Amino acid sequence: MKKYILITGASSGIGYEMAQLLAAKKFNLILVARSNHILQKMQMELSSKYNIEVKYFQVDLADVQATQEFYEVIKVHELQVSHLVNNAGFGDYGSFLQTSLEKELDMVHLNISSLMILTKLFAQEMADKKSGRIMNVASLLSFIPFPYYSVYSATKAFVLAFSETIAAELEDSGVVVTTLCPGTVETPFHTQEMRKTNAMNTNRPMPAKDVAEAGVKLLLYGKGKKVVGFNNWFISNLPRVTPSVIMMKIKKKLASPKL
Repeated sequence: MKKYILITGASSGIGYEMAQLLAAKKFNLILVARSNHILQKMQMELSSKYNIEVKYFQVDLADVQATQEFYEVIKVHELQVSHLVNNAGFGDYGSFLQTSLEKELDMVHLNISSLMILTKLFAQEMADKKSGRIMNVASLLSFIPFPYYSVYSATKAFVLAFSETIAAELEDSGVVVTTLCPGTVETPFHTQEMRKTNAMNTNRPMPAKDVAEAGVKLLLYGKGKKVVGFNNWFISNLPRVTPSVIMMKIKKKLASPKL
């Protein structure tokens, strides 16, 4: 039976670039996103260029029921997932009192609930086979939650904590769980308001392809967590040596609009 790498959020950014890199390495792919026309184009291009199997599914993973139904569709099609990349996610920027509750609930469903569902269901299957790898995409904000990104920071802190604890549980099972922690990445994720903050002016976004290259290495060969880029690694360790009150003041300043 053919094996596949499943990538969520595959139509843009890190997911898109990982699909390109993995296809070049001759891995069969299952691509998942909401943009059907982009997925269809990717399927045609990658399968033709690299002579691999590429399946795609248009799924809104912010819908928890749709996520569970998607897993059942994979089973019906008898597609064996050897690697899972939980990359789909989105964020928001602004005062918590003014941001959209509906949007934040969708963020929690996508960044947390659906990631947890897919991890559990595929990890159970992988454990039965005693083989498989899962990579969850967290964030630099998993280590340093920022004001004005309150819900997003919290979801990514969950992803890191969840992934590390599940990785420990699955030791010696044949299933490896890793966590990719990028900083700011040049993707459509960033709004104009985000781009005007001090943080994005002092720590410029990395190209999505550079982050994807680190992600591919971690997915295929790595263990534990990977903070992408030396600057981001340094920033992620600041809370260890900086008092929390001072650290939060620094983060609030960084998350504020540049004057």
